[in-house]
Amino acid sequence: MKDITINRSAATKALTLFTTLLLASALTGCDAAAQAATQAANKVAEAVREAPPSGNSGESSVSPADVATALAQLETIPVKGRAPKTGYAREEFGPAWADVDRNGCDTRNDILARDLEGETFKPGTQNCVVATGTLADKYTGTTIDFVRGNNTSSAVQIDHLVALSDAWQKGAQQLSAEQRRQLANDPLNLMAADGPTNSAKGDKDAATWLPPNKAFRCEYVARQTAVKANYSLWVTQAERDAIAGILAACS
Repeated sequence: MKDITINRSAATKALTLFTTLLLASALTGCDAAAQAATQAANKVAEAVREAPPSGNSGESSVSPADVATALAQLETIPVKGRAPKTGYAREEFGPAWADVDRNGCDTRNDILARDLEGETFKPGTQNCVVATGTLADKYTGTTIDFVRGNNTSSAVQIDHLVALSDAWQKGAQQLSAEQRRQLANDPLNLMAADGPTNSAKGDKDAATWLPPNKAFRCEYVARQTAVKANYSLWVTQAERDAIAGILAACS
């Protein structure tokens, strides 16, 4: 498995640059400034994608700069009504799970290896297939033992923070098949989570479902905002209000 690291200094600079350029584009209407802001936002998203999970307590590590960036990104996301779910199928987002980064391991096992502690691997899989590990679950704030097996694997599921059905109803229908495949396998939008809690979430957005672990809610909506901004999705008015309210209360 590849070693996942992050340059926090570079990420902070990118966050600051994004906020500055976004404000400049809003004030001047300058296309060049808007384009530069988009490029900076992409750098921020890339830094978040590569970041390891924050700590072992299920808590969030969102900084004031992260919150400022999420609020700025939220302002760029269109507000519209939910489109019909007609035509939605998981297959519209490609096979589950693809090896989009071509490291020889499918996305599910990549995320398990990223989010679990003390993981072990199935022999003969070149450290790809995760066999066991411990999850500090961010949704519930509890610790879960993962054991691969027909009757045990479902205890830890891989959640799409922006559910694919929700994405479909808020712009993903208009994306290309490849863009939808990238969205479904983007580490920024993926997280190992308690299985029953993930099932209860379903395809709800931030207006209708939030993690029981309140300490994680700031990071949760910030990542949802980044995903929707990066893939040109929209939010409903109720969803936008819920996200803005949570971010406003974050330290």
